[in-house]
Parts: sequence; structure tokens; C-alpha cells
Amino acid sequence: MSKTVHCFVSQKGDLLPRWQEAFPSASARRFEIEVSRGDTPQLTWVRLPTGVPVAQLLDTVRRNMGDMPVIALSDQPDDEEALACFAAAARGYCNTHALPELLLRVADVALHGGLWIGESLMQRLLQGTARIATPAPKGVSADWAALLTQREQQVAQAVAEGASNKEIARQLDITERTVKAHTGAIFEKLGVRDRLQLSLIVNGRQVR
Repeated sequence: MSKTVHCFVSQKGDLLPRWQEAFPSASARRFEIEVSRGDTPQLTWVRLPTGVPVAQLLDTVRRNMGDMPVIALSDQPDDEEALACFAAAARGYCNTHALPELLLRVADVALHGGLWIGESLMQRLLQGTARIATPAPKGVSADWAALLTQREQQVAQAVAEGASNKEIARQLDITERTVKAHTGAIFEKLGVRDRLQLSLIVNGRQVR
């Protein structure tokens, strides 16, 4: 089994400094290079070039690299491109020049079976779930609030309304670091992977 976890695929086949900082043992390849079966990575990061349909590009990458989770990296992220990537079965979408800390978080989510959605698109999805009646995911207690502290309930409600960490911090007069800590505790207590799942739970409970 390959020991390679991260492979970055781009037109030049290079590694940006932030990618190397996040994943020191990462490899890099050009789009047209195929890999042997024994060298297949666990996660492929694809820097999207301009002028190439996303579905066609990711299909080419999978033919050459193998069918593993793919993260799309965009030099100029936008919601429409993000949607095209997810329609093509990408497991994540983020800025090409994201900080190493963010890249590590994206990788952790994707390697554990989750989806990483860009902040702009995530806010749209969360705001949409706040307006529709959605049942809580199977296996989660309907009385989700009983599992959380009062402050965690406030944070969960704000997340479900589509607020960012910065907005939640301002609303509750706490630091963004504290918001992140509360969010992590909420995910663990409710057994959810991301903000979208949390929003589904909270808004499913609200309309009952």
C-alpha cells in the first residue's frame, strides 16, 4: 500500500510553499502524468486551470491517478465553480493559496469522509436550511439542545442561521478562538462532521 498521502496535480507539476509547509512529504505531478498502482496517493489536490471544464478535468485526473478523494484548488474561488466541482464528485474546494492550517483542516475532513465547502457557498447552504423544514439526520437525538451547554446552544443556533465564526464572536461578545472551541465541542457531542450537518439538526428541530 502506498505511503504517499497527498499529491498535488497542476499544469506545472510544482509544489507551492504553503502546500509544502502543510504537507512536507507531499508529491507533485502534472495532469498528463499517470501513476503506478503502487504509488496511488490517499488524497489528490487539483489546482484548477482556466478554460477547462471541471468535470472533464477531474475525470482525467481520476483516470491517471486512481479513484481517491479529490480536493479542488482554485486561484479565484467562486460559488459556481465550487458547485461544478462538487457535481463532479470533488470532496473539497478551497483557495489555492489557503494557509497551511486551513489545508490541514480540509485534508482531515476529506480523509474522514466529509466534504469541505468554501465559506461563501457554505453560508448560502446554511441560510437556505434555516428557511426549510428538514428532519434531523438519522441517529441524532431530536432533543439536541439537551446535549449542549447554554453557550453551545447559542453557538449552534448562530451556525444554523448561517453566521460565520467572526459574526458569532461579535454577537456573543467572545473571541473567534472560543467560537471554534465551542463548535468543536458541539460537533463531538452531536456526532456531526461539519456545519451543514449541524444546521440540518438544529433547523430540523426548530420546525417540529
